[in-house]
Amino acid sequence: MHQYLKAIGFGNFSTTKELKKILGQVEKKFTHQTIISYNQSADFCEFRKDFGQGIGIALYGEMDENENFDADYYSPYFQGSGITTYSEVIVEKRIDREQYVGICEDPKVGISLIFTLKNGIDYQKESQLGGMSRLNTSVTFSGLALSGKILLPVQKSQNQIKSVNEASDNRRNLLNAARNGDQNAIETLTLDDIDIYSQVSRRLLYEDVFTIVDTYFMPYGVECDIYSIMGEILSVKEAENVITKEKLYQLRLDVNELQFDICVPKKEVLGEPEVGRRFKGNIWLQGEINF
Repeated sequence: MHQYLKAIGFGNFSTTKELKKILGQVEKKFTHQTIISYNQSADFCEFRKDFGQGIGIALYGEMDENENFDADYYSPYFQGSGITTYSEVIVEKRIDREQYVGICEDPKVGISLIFTLKNGIDYQKESQLGGMSRLNTSVTFSGLALSGKILLPVQKSQNQIKSVNEASDNRRNLLNAARNGDQNAIETLTLDDIDIYSQVSRRLLYEDVFTIVDTYFMPYGVECDIYSIMGEILSVKEAENVITKEKLYQLRLDVNELQFDICVPKKEVLGEPEVGRRFKGNIWLQGEINF
């Protein structure tokens, strides 16, 4: 059973029988269906069913010429809003199934972001038409979290905010230059990292780490698309799973200047989320390429 079913309100489901019942609803009472040519004897099919605002389950498998559907795998999803990043995206197929992951590098984060591609079947269509492997387009991220904590914001003056923004812009320019092979930029970034490490080490002696670090975006565990994040809350919405009636928080976050939405069970959040406060937790990163 997919552990992130809990993130969209199916936390009380624990048996295969319950899961099969829900997946049966997805197949028979789907909200959206997409079919593409797969091979000579079968097509690849996606069924999606919404179970609340922006949340649902996608079911994938083969459908033969007699319209008999053979389910392969399923995936819970949360539909994000807006555009998170404009950058080149590399799409790769998973080895074990007909599912895709996206890889993009945003200068704001400084690392390659790997995400599960929600609209992989749309990518397959585009790929059949154009045969593309690299896309220079926009991506909308979203995240599913099993739990989280709410932290108070760090108080800053206008001069501090201005200084941080200028430093961020300067570092982004240096990262872009370093990617293009600029040796001076590489040396400057190395010296800056040493200097930051030294400053943080001194401040940690008498300050809490979360008063020093505003926000972060770091890989977590062995799964390539799981991240530990902390970001500023930009908006808060409450949603409900229509089957289980479980309450959910849907938060829009600013994480390292990337803005995207996450969904987390309300009962698993420690603290009261409000605009300006920070959310800290681990997320399964999903993304949708805007073709």
